Amino acid sequence: MSEGLGGSARAAGRGLSEHESRVCAAIARRGSDLLADLAGHVAIPSGTGHAPGIDEYRGRLVARLERLGATAVHVPGDSRPEWLTLPNARGGASGAAPSTVVATRTTSTSQRPSILIAGHVDTVHDPFGPFQTLSIAPDAATAVGPGAADMKGGILVALVALEALADAGVDLPWTFLLNADEETGSFHSAAALMAAASAHRIGLALEPALPDGSLVVERMGTGQFHVEVHGRAAHVGRDFEKGVSAVYELATLIGRMRDLIDLPGGAIVNVGPLTGGQVTNAVPDHAACWGNVRFADAVAQGRLDESFGALATSGDLLPRVIVDKAFNRPAKPLTPAVESLALAAREAAGDLGQALPFARTGGVCDGNILQSAGLPTIDTLGVRGGNLHRSDEFVEVRSLVERSQLFAVLFQRLALHSG
Repeated sequence: MSEGLGGSARAAGRGLSEHESRVCAAIARRGSDLLADLAGHVAIPSGTGHAPGIDEYRGRLVARLERLGATAVHVPGDSRPEWLTLPNARGGASGAAPSTVVATRTTSTSQRPSILIAGHVDTVHDPFGPFQTLSIAPDAATAVGPGAADMKGGILVALVALEALADAGVDLPWTFLLNADEETGSFHSAAALMAAASAHRIGLALEPALPDGSLVVERMGTGQFHVEVHGRAAHVGRDFEKGVSAVYELATLIGRMRDLIDLPGGAIVNVGPLTGGQVTNAVPDHAACWGNVRFADAVAQGRLDESFGALATSGDLLPRVIVDKAFNRPAKPLTPAVESLALAAREAAGDLGQALPFARTGGVCDGNILQSAGLPTIDTLGVRGGNLHRSDEFVEVRSLVERSQLFAVLFQRLALHSG
């Protein structure tokens, strides 16, 4: 990147136009309402697989998009492999495939959108647990709540930006995609994401910024795996020698998986959870593990794919090893097109007096899928916050206005020059 990932946090821009200044002022005037708006979103429990909450939250969002002139289509979700279901998974996590909403707004001249805005309505939080509402910190600088940052805050800032632009008479097309399984890998919605990506020129995803406000411009890829071992049961005292322990074989295989870790080479392997055996006085005839891999690029992905494939056995000899794997989110590299988008975002931030550093991360999101389909995407345009996926997840209150202003300015500039 021309300024480097650690370079200047601002770019010297042309300054805000008079129209942009009016839009940003309108967003600022809504500042006191945004927190209450977010509290309403957060209070709807939309944890993984919780259809009632997901449907309610998604319905509320669709209603606002339709008021802006969008037409919403529900795309049925695809099934996902059964082996992905973890032991002791929370009820509903592997239930019916949720649909994906694709809301499209064309202009008065029927201009089709070139920009795809992507968000997810699901969170990781237990819809029946104690963490259910948004609470304001004593200093009023932060607010804590399930999904406040990831990503109900991000969806809100994009909505408010689009509403402010519409109120200012800006007639621009856009597509807003909302899926409901991002936190579990977007297996149900991958086809919808890929189809939407192919129909647009720019992707803007609403993941939260890094804690210092950084825009992520490069991500690792990820995959899931399941290794299943079949052995032969036997009584430990009477017939131990006749048994074939699936647990011992799995332990050996886990050691081989550990040897695949190559941090300098961009390969991470994590194993867990595990199952194996039912009692202590019988040789276990079945064991299994699930896990996750991360890879820096296609080369590292290929090595991991080949190595996991080599763990499997053929024929009926015991122990028998079955390997399932899905490399569902390719790495998201910093391409020239992504660099151009990132610099445009930095220029808009600079014109607003905001800092926008750039960063890399090992985390993944739907931006990986969109970009793998050929859509240049920047994907941390949501709020500033932290402690994601924890019971103290928070959002910086000030960022609700600031990031909504950033999204409004950036979106309008990109839309006007990419149509």
